[in-house]
Amino acid sequence: MRPVLFVIAAALAAPAQPVLSPEVHPDRRVSFRLRAPNAQKVELALETFARRPMQRGEGGMWTLTTEPLEPDIYGYSFVIDGTAYADPSNGMTKPNALSVSSAVLVPGDPPQLWEQTAVPHGTVRQHFYESKIAGDKRDFFVYTPPNYDPKRRYPLLVLCHGFSDYANGWTAVGRAHFIFDNLIARGETQPLIVVMALGYGVPIDTLRTGAPRPPEIWKQNAQKFSEALLTEVVPAVERIYRVEQKPDRRAIAGLSMGGGEALLTGLNHLDRFGWIGAFSAGGWPSSLDEVYPRLTEKDNARIRLLWIACGREDRLVEPNRKFVDWLKSKGVRHTWVETPGAHTWPVWRRYLADFARLLKW
Repeated sequence: MRPVLFVIAAALAAPAQPVLSPEVHPDRRVSFRLRAPNAQKVELALETFARRPMQRGEGGMWTLTTEPLEPDIYGYSFVIDGTAYADPSNGMTKPNALSVSSAVLVPGDPPQLWEQTAVPHGTVRQHFYESKIAGDKRDFFVYTPPNYDPKRRYPLLVLCHGFSDYANGWTAVGRAHFIFDNLIARGETQPLIVVMALGYGVPIDTLRTGAPRPPEIWKQNAQKFSEALLTEVVPAVERIYRVEQKPDRRAIAGLSMGGGEALLTGLNHLDRFGWIGAFSAGGWPSSLDEVYPRLTEKDNARIRLLWIACGREDRLVEPNRKFVDWLKSKGVRHTWVETPGAHTWPVWRRYLADFARLLKW
């Protein structure tokens, strides 16, 4: 091969230079980059923000640098000519049953609760089982606190994820294990065991189809999830781990779909859960009296805490307000919290921390 042709061939075969994306700057600005020479339009879809256009540069390199961001973990994707894609240069992903996106950590000073810090860490274990109720094979995750002692019993928190998340949603995206590690290290919550189960009472493919989902499917999903949780998952956890049995030593909480499931399961089984939390709860039924037929003012003696929170910009804030009004009409004691924020993980991480601090076992 002639020398000139060899150089040309080598150049053509050489891989493109790696793209640094995202790049978090010391002032908490973040630069996003994407090499897409054939794209006509690229936008950045960044969690909690409206879409914004990226600028095309030399060689088809698209870039955007944000303003300084609040310390948090932000999901994002590149919208290329109308279709969303994960960042191919970023290994930090946000898993989801409907679409996988990317994530970027903007660290705080001092570190935020969801950041890995130099404190003792608990352990997250994955367990597999076959659900006879849901009719599929699935998993659940269990967090045990630092220095877990199998000879003592621990309070139990059931933590429910939202629609389109997997069973690991609260750890892979919510960083719940780091939140508990840091809260325990600070003495702001007691050591506890947390179980995170797959939150669907029907096979997930039933819900992830693009066809409209009738109300009957959602009702079946919630009811069968509650049944699977109480008769399959929790008994398995009780066999493997040392957990408290009394309802005042057990809590259930969740976000979005999982918030509705936490209310459904907790308020209908106050003999099992004394602490209930709902973050931006969804899946509201048409008749609350039918879903909670036995709930009355007398149940205040059994409810240690009923904590309901939602962001003012959340599309579910009105249904949550109506539920709170219904609780008032029943004389059921509760705590209602409205904060700034939409239907996003930055809101739910903070809600989990706030709820965990209130668990006075």
